[in-house]
Amino acid sequence: MSQVIQFDPPASGSPIEKGPDGRLKVPNDPIIPFIEGDGTGPDIWRAARRVFDRAVELAYGGERKVCWYEVFAGEKAFDRFGEWLPAATLEAIKRYRVAIKGPLTTPVGGGIRSLNVTLRQELDLYACVRPVRYIRGVPSPMREPEKVDVVIFRENTEDVYAGIEAPAGSPEARELIEFLMIKWNRRIPDDAGVGIKPISRERTRRLVRMAIRYALENNRDSVTLVHKGNIMKFTEGAFKEWGYEVAREEFGDVTITEEELWEKYEGVHPTGKIVIKDRIADAMFQQLLLRPDEYGVLAMPNLNGDYMSDAAAAQVGGLGMAPGANIGDEYAVFEATHGTAPKYAGQDKVNPSSVILSGAMM
Repeated sequence: MSQVIQFDPPASGSPIEKGPDGRLKVPNDPIIPFIEGDGTGPDIWRAARRVFDRAVELAYGGERKVCWYEVFAGEKAFDRFGEWLPAATLEAIKRYRVAIKGPLTTPVGGGIRSLNVTLRQELDLYACVRPVRYIRGVPSPMREPEKVDVVIFRENTEDVYAGIEAPAGSPEARELIEFLMIKWNRRIPDDAGVGIKPISRERTRRLVRMAIRYALENNRDSVTLVHKGNIMKFTEGAFKEWGYEVAREEFGDVTITEEELWEKYEGVHPTGKIVIKDRIADAMFQQLLLRPDEYGVLAMPNLNGDYMSDAAAAQVGGLGMAPGANIGDEYAVFEATHGTAPKYAGQDKVNPSSVILSGAMM
């Protein structure tokens, strides 16, 4: 008989609920599940929790507090329960809606390929939201890091991260290679691994919708669709077209295209309008270095977003200063954006700012 894994919630505290209008109703004593994380996870979590508790105490004069609820994933879960991601962890996040986590290791061997990707897919956390902003005094390799203030929206559930892959020499790979040869007359070497890159209209539109809403609510003057559609026309090219489509259909009264900005307004940004523009991904890396202050919100497919958000973080001090959140329509998981750094585990050497700033986002 398989083991039934259960975690005991805190003795006090109340769940965050969702109201009829779709807005979260946060009590004065919210229960927040947390995953400590692997490697240096316990080190940075100890520091961060002290900061969170003290900040809430000072901000609310003792009238509010966070009731922390430890749930498990990664090495700690495997050591205790023999599972990398127990179902009880997912159920706890669903029950309490908002959670925070440290870095998680990637399991060795088959089964789960990435715990982070699995969490995002199981909870449909379709937007990875990464604010990148310079904090004065932090060492940076850039001459003018203070110009960097951008929020990246990365699609979290599809693209090549969908996990639809077949290893070289496998029956699945051979079947796909044979199909491609018959259907498109494209010869792929027999010893090739094969992966699928799905990008859908539905998931593109909901990501760009969230990015535009964020821009409206936070006084950002532009949303840039970042893609490689000049080469991948029916996946990343479609991402661009669907992004413009949702802007036009749902936000037509408050958005204009970059072309309209110049044709109708002679390049002068009209009050109350958000400019929707697009950039080729490789050019966008250059833009972040040379003209970062021209960009407020970026929206992009999964792989581009992974590259871009880490590269942008390097401009303001590295991943140790980079907060992040994985957000869906029902649940959200805030996280440290860096890795586990196991060689520093237990030494209290790793900067806890990433998880602290993620807590500030939360």
